Amino acid sequence: MSFDSLIKSRIIAHITGEPRLLRKRAAFERRSTRESAAHVVDYFHDVSDPYSHLTAQVLRRFQDRYDIELRPHLISGPPDWATPERAGLEAYARVDAARLAKKAGLDFPATATRPKTEQLATARRIVAAALPHSNFAQTAIAVGSALWQGAAFSDAAQTDPVAALTKGSIRLAQLGHYLGAMFYYGGEWYWGVDRLHYLENRLRALGADRPGAPADPIFAPPVPAANLKVGSTIEAFVSFRSPYSYLAFERIRDIARAQDAELHIRLVLPMVMRGLPVPKAKRFYILYDAAREARRLGIPFGRICDPLGMAVERGYALISYARDAGRLDDYASSFLRGVWADGIDAKTDKGLAHIVERSGLDWEKAKPHLRDSDWREEVEGNRSALTGLGLWGVPSFRLGDTAFWGQDRLWLVDNQASGTR
Repeated sequence: MSFDSLIKSRIIAHITGEPRLLRKRAAFERRSTRESAAHVVDYFHDVSDPYSHLTAQVLRRFQDRYDIELRPHLISGPPDWATPERAGLEAYARVDAARLAKKAGLDFPATATRPKTEQLATARRIVAAALPHSNFAQTAIAVGSALWQGAAFSDAAQTDPVAALTKGSIRLAQLGHYLGAMFYYGGEWYWGVDRLHYLENRLRALGADRPGAPADPIFAPPVPAANLKVGSTIEAFVSFRSPYSYLAFERIRDIARAQDAELHIRLVLPMVMRGLPVPKAKRFYILYDAAREARRLGIPFGRICDPLGMAVERGYALISYARDAGRLDDYASSFLRGVWADGIDAKTDKGLAHIVERSGLDWEKAKPHLRDSDWREEVEGNRSALTGLGLWGVPSFRLGDTAFWGQDRLWLVDNQASGTR
């Protein structure tokens, strides 16, 4: 590893590490105490976002459990740079929200379609009018239920939503985010139902839970069962530059082993190398979110040596060699751990040799394959197959006729094994 890479990996480990996080939280709470401030939680609602509808359904419970001041904001939806495949993302979000709703005991129709422009305009007027009132959550739920079921609803609101949408969207951008269903408290972001448990843990640690409030989170991250036997193939679409691919990889390997399933690894190029934008706000959110997920899961993380570009290409050039040697799983695992936890610079022969050899492969036999370019056709074929499933991001998985995106959804393997959808 070069000196520059070594320093950068240590800086990133420090920035994403828990000690720094706890110091920042303590400093925030000291300032809040001096200012006699309540525990102010900002919440950003997008009526066109299925996850916002799910989140609205837990807002009242959240407020009842914790001594907080919830400040709702209305936003107009993510910018184009955050959703380069907007139509696909919107279609998948409706499917995913229905699955999540069933798991979390919430409501979202399995047959939801994209709301019409005039329906969204009406929904925004009604929700904008409710922003300053205590019935915001109930209104957002009622509006969302009608919107996603395609039902008609009356519009008695006289509020022009433009000012509210502009104000909320500007506030979201100023604080450094771009999505709906987001909570913001004390410099940190929490996405919807999936990440609310982190905010709950933080508030409980501050003693902000109300007397008699349940100790369990509103929605705890589900854990895939380890004793299901499906005897099939699990396809895993992953990228060596994706921290979420790293977080998911060993877990999907364990699931495949436990279920006596073949794991078919399908590598794809990182989004940036496919010409898709990943702006700074998105990169930083992913990095911090991956770090806290790694801590929760007990996975080493933080000494990062970004493999973007040459390192990814060198890593992918050895796919066929590793597969032919029967070690592709081990090689992919070693590479991912190397660049996301061990600070290994895969651009260098020394770094890549270490990755190769600890996966049980021979570096001298591997080196000639670095000149191969056949991997490009394979990787492009994997991207095309992923798009054909209606997906584009990694990690994504297919088991039977169920395809899903994200390490947050590994519990869907249970649904497939039990014959549910």
